[in-house]
Amino acid sequence: MLALWNTGIVILTIIIMEGVATFAHKYIMHGWGWGWHLSHHSPRKGKFELNDMYAVVFALLAIVLIYAGTEGYWPLQWIGAGMTGYGIIYFIVHDGLVHQRWPFRYIPRRGYLKRLYMAHRLHHAVRGREGCVSFGFIYAPPVEKLQAVLRARHGRPASAGAARDADRAAATPPSGTRSPASRRR
Repeated sequence: MLALWNTGIVILTIIIMEGVATFAHKYIMHGWGWGWHLSHHSPRKGKFELNDMYAVVFALLAIVLIYAGTEGYWPLQWIGAGMTGYGIIYFIVHDGLVHQRWPFRYIPRRGYLKRLYMAHRLHHAVRGREGCVSFGFIYAPPVEKLQAVLRARHGRPASAGAARDADRAAATPPSGTRSPASRRR
């Protein structure tokens, strides 16, 4: 029965972490923590960026929680394990799929992964920290809603080609990566 509780705590923590990460992204990273996060909205120079320090901070917190839990403060180790699980999902989805910081490239063409990819591309469509949309990492609102919000915020009229623009953006590699044609050279 305890294993069931522990598993539930890990899963619940992963779910809650999406809310925590969304809040932190919107109000800390795009607020007083912009100094670190700016590197993520700029062309990357090298394998790492200052923004990666946020992952280090969350990882250290998870390690402290796991340690405290193993020293007898149940259920902290399971909360730390859930934070670690969320970190792994974040690494796979955000760093791997969306920003393609891995040696292989995959751009989703349909389904939820495409929606997630497009939502984050729309987040980066705005230069600077103000006026961005879609601050989540594993939840993505519908792309059409995000496009409408961006058009309303930036004074552009709604266009019939908005979905076509989103598909065109999906075919464009994220900044800091090479196009398929240039990789063949």
